[in-house]
Amino acid sequence: MNIMRDELSEPVLSVIIADEPEELVSIHKPQCAAAIWERKPLPAFQSWIDGLNVAALPQARLILKPHTVRDAVSAFCDDAGPMNDPMKDLLIDDIAALADVFSGVMKASYVRLRLDVVTDNACKKFHIDALTARLVCTYRGTGTQYGIAAHGVPPHQVFTVPTGAPVIIRGSKYPTSPKYNLLHRSPPIEGTGETRFVLVLDPVFTPDEDA
Repeated sequence: MNIMRDELSEPVLSVIIADEPEELVSIHKPQCAAAIWERKPLPAFQSWIDGLNVAALPQARLILKPHTVRDAVSAFCDDAGPMNDPMKDLLIDDIAALADVFSGVMKASYVRLRLDVVTDNACKKFHIDALTARLVCTYRGTGTQYGIAAHGVPPHQVFTVPTGAPVIIRGSKYPTSPKYNLLHRSPPIEGTGETRFVLVLDPVFTPDEDA
């Protein structure tokens, strides 16, 4: 596990780089603003998902119990179009596993799952999400970008989460978090021809929780 600290402001913040998914629980460490599981996708999987027709990439937005995620995502993949490749099961299993890990880390009974296909500058401004915490994993395209805002100025140095690496980022409603200035954004890609395929998971503690 590696720790990257911000020395520009108080309180001192850290972005923890985890070697194993179990280490994502480090998001609860004092002054930790984000935790990244820095893994590398299988080359065959990356080639497969990068080569898929955009219309075949599933899109979804719903609240689920973690143990139902696999079947739900499988159905969305079938609805999106033909994915007759063994790599489809790897994608489905990985999304289900991340939902299980994230719900455990956050002690949430449900997750709000979102699968987005992005071709424009969605959420291009640096911001903090108005929720407890969020997991983002970019399976295709440029990963989430983050940086430190000093004295109200947007980040000067911008870091990019590797493609395929899940990151958990604290939101403004994290219960014990002091005010901090780690901001993130979706990378601006409009006009580049790039397509991003992104998984977003939010913790949901009661089934009737507002979106």
